[in-house]
Amino acid sequence: MNVNERLEKIRSLMNERGLVAYIEPTSDPHQSEYVADYYKTRAWISGFTGSAGIIVITKDDAILWTDGRYFIQAEKQTANSEFKLYKMNTPGYPTYIEWLKTKLNDGDRLGFNGKIFAQSSVEELQKVLNNKKIDYIDKYDLVGEIWKDRPGFPTSKIFTLGTDIVGKSPEEKIGEVREYLNGKSIDYFLLGSLDDIAWLYNIRANDIKYNPVVISYALISKDKSFLFVDKEKLSNDSREFLKGNAIEVQDYEDIIKFVENIEEDSSMSLDKGKINGWLYKVIPKNVNIIDEMNITTMLKGVKNPLEIIHEREAYIKDCLALVKYFHWIDSNIGKTPMNEYTSQEKLLEFRQEEENFLELSFDTISAYGDNAAMMHYSASEANNAEFKQEGLYLVDSGGQYLEGTTDITRTIALGPISEEEKNDFTLALKGHINLISARFLEGTSGHVLDVLCRYPLWQEGIDYKSGTGHGVGYLLNVHEGPHRFAATPNNIPLEKGMIITIEPGVYKEGKHGIRIENVVVVDEDIETDSGQFLKFEVLSYCPIDLDCIDVKILTPKEKDWLNDYHEKVYKKLSPYLNEEERNWLENKTSKI
Repeated sequence: MNVNERLEKIRSLMNERGLVAYIEPTSDPHQSEYVADYYKTRAWISGFTGSAGIIVITKDDAILWTDGRYFIQAEKQTANSEFKLYKMNTPGYPTYIEWLKTKLNDGDRLGFNGKIFAQSSVEELQKVLNNKKIDYIDKYDLVGEIWKDRPGFPTSKIFTLGTDIVGKSPEEKIGEVREYLNGKSIDYFLLGSLDDIAWLYNIRANDIKYNPVVISYALISKDKSFLFVDKEKLSNDSREFLKGNAIEVQDYEDIIKFVENIEEDSSMSLDKGKINGWLYKVIPKNVNIIDEMNITTMLKGVKNPLEIIHEREAYIKDCLALVKYFHWIDSNIGKTPMNEYTSQEKLLEFRQEEENFLELSFDTISAYGDNAAMMHYSASEANNAEFKQEGLYLVDSGGQYLEGTTDITRTIALGPISEEEKNDFTLALKGHINLISARFLEGTSGHVLDVLCRYPLWQEGIDYKSGTGHGVGYLLNVHEGPHRFAATPNNIPLEKGMIITIEPGVYKEGKHGIRIENVVVVDEDIETDSGQFLKFEVLSYCPIDLDCIDVKILTPKEKDWLNDYHEKVYKKLSPYLNEEERNWLENKTSKI
């Protein structure tokens, strides 16, 4: 059944139930960025496999909205279907709600699956469409009804992390949450986001590929802590661990019963962006809802000293795997057939050689030539490009280790490159150095600093349609808030202990893609009469390809930064390499 045939079946169901329009987001009941295969309904119905997007289907239209990371990919993947691409945050394209406002009339029935639709999205729909008498129907999973070979619901087993790994026990973390709740006289904390639950209770699982979380809910009161989960996922050890930290386990579906029986006139903290509409609407009407960012999101975003120590260890392992991989490419290109897919499998082998490696932290982006212009390109065994001894190759990858989560991107030359490629690479490097070497005042947000990375590119009329950096979890999601570097406003100040990526790039459709990504942790710098200043400590040490750099446009300070960085790369990694690899690394980190 192709995409257009699936659309026909959805429209038939819509007609049976009197729905004028139907919305299918990229989501699960916990508003996860990446979802289990069971919840990849938007991808299945549209054919677009990117991690972000939303579709709206009517009798005559099928529209896909996605962001700038996926414009090229979405156009290619929907080319042979009825779906049209609407570009998010782009002039000339309405949002999906603005579009619905022009299409819906009084009395129309608008459908969506309330179990995977955030309460904040429900309220946004109601606000924008408030001048129309729309009937919101949230009880249908239309895609699920026609997806006959839908993958099964995740059934991975829970494993637990001790304080020797993550530095704090669940009991300590719950105590911090309760301290916050008591300070604001809040009775309950309802938690739906899976990475927050995993962090709070020191539990991990494999319900979502590359995101070591378990599908669950959590509820914290003044004297009790609950985990709502499929009990089949618990071993005797994990049961005892939870019991030892005073966490009561209940069945996953029982969250409804617990929430609807919360006392009237009590107060509850939750994040409407992380709680689905199906669960939210059973909260008793007289409960005072405090809609705010989950306190766990902020606590989780600041890594403790032991976590930072372990992350340094994880990046040594990860960068060793990358160095061995790039050495392998240099030694074999032109002798052994290589393509994007077989090469990324080789990189996985190098990571698997490292102790305590568990899995990748996301699908490796292994992109040669113009494929790298697609920011989140994915090669496969059936669809990949052969390497040639020319042009640029971009690899964005990471791993999950017991010591933490990694994420790093390098762009390398496979042979001669053009002056344009070299110029673009050097501009991205200048932006990278500009931000990574910044000193900034305590209280500064990543939004304020974002321009430091873009400035050298802007001077040449170049920009990239993505953020500059995101937080990274600890043996958790590779994308983590609340902090970030982005052009869009974010008022979360950077704090000591926050880990964040720095990843400027240049993406030219039909030509090439370039990204240089390192990961840093915020640390204290000088203190003056103006206040406490902060800086970035680099965690990831992997060579930046000297063959891609136009040295003439680097300033003396930029050259000093690069030479100093490469000196540290060699010092940190060379003890773990064999003689041939060390010699290769010495050449790749030579001074300019």
